[in-house]
Amino acid sequence: MSRRGLWLFAAMSLIWGVPYLLIKVADSGVAPPVLVLARVAVGATLLLPIAIRRRELAPLLPYWRWLMLFALVEIVAPWLLLSEAETRLASSLSGLLIASVPILVAVFGRITGGQDRLTPVRWAGLLVGLGGVGLLVAGSGTHGDAGSVAMVLGVAVCYSIGPLIAARKLSELPPLGMTAACLAFAAVVYAPIAAVTWPQAVPAAKVLASLAGLAVVCTALAFVLFFALIGEVGPARAAVITYVNPAVAVILGVLVLHERLTAAMAIAFVLILGGSVLATRPSGRAVRRDDPDRGPHEPDTAVAGHYPSARSTGPD
Repeated sequence: MSRRGLWLFAAMSLIWGVPYLLIKVADSGVAPPVLVLARVAVGATLLLPIAIRRRELAPLLPYWRWLMLFALVEIVAPWLLLSEAETRLASSLSGLLIASVPILVAVFGRITGGQDRLTPVRWAGLLVGLGGVGLLVAGSGTHGDAGSVAMVLGVAVCYSIGPLIAARKLSELPPLGMTAACLAFAAVVYAPIAAVTWPQAVPAAKVLASLAGLAVVCTALAFVLFFALIGEVGPARAAVITYVNPAVAVILGVLVLHERLTAAMAIAFVLILGGSVLATRPSGRAVRRDDPDRGPHEPDTAVAGHYPSARSTGPD
């Protein structure tokens, strides 16, 4: 990687590990729908002018159905589920459960007709990773709250479906415009729901600061940096932040919120991380972005939980 690529990688590894901490803090002062609305509304407000200036909204119109579906599974549903679950679960545990996303991406990709075959090594990775998830769910870190654990696993499922939709149906669209449009759609969806649960008093300063951090840093700035990272190092290398973010979430939860890190959680993280690395290994010869033998329509690697930079066909 270039020096710029390393700085972007380090920034994204940190920024997308922070939301779990900020959501936990914000949950103490506002209802989850208000939290999500603040995040998507401010993010849309900051990104829409950039998208308009770049003329990135008009190309989205023919794909509006797939964009709505993508927004539902990537933003609308998972952000509410995660915010609701963290009212009862530790932020570090939530981050570890989300670490299962690369494993689920491999599973769903194969189920839905993906061309990347599952080699014995990848099968071993799937089994090891799923074993880590099972250990995490069965461990003491869940505190018996099966419903909240199911919500976070639902978030992981959503984050696994989103990249498949983006890679196969939306890959020709400008990513910043797509992000701005999806955030704006989510804001419209959550506005009436948040109005019903709006706080009666002004939240504490730490809650407002957490909401601002989620919206400005972890949403608007994060997507701008993420697209820059993809452009600098390619989507395959950018995807590695998926393995670093959960570790950041655990470290912040333990150091800042004084959450307990159990032996079961530590072992589970190692199993999930190791399984993810094995399960997402290319089954054939890795193709570089600048490889002259690469076909004009050969897809790049999708980034788990975030937007890929892949080629695909037009809208269905």
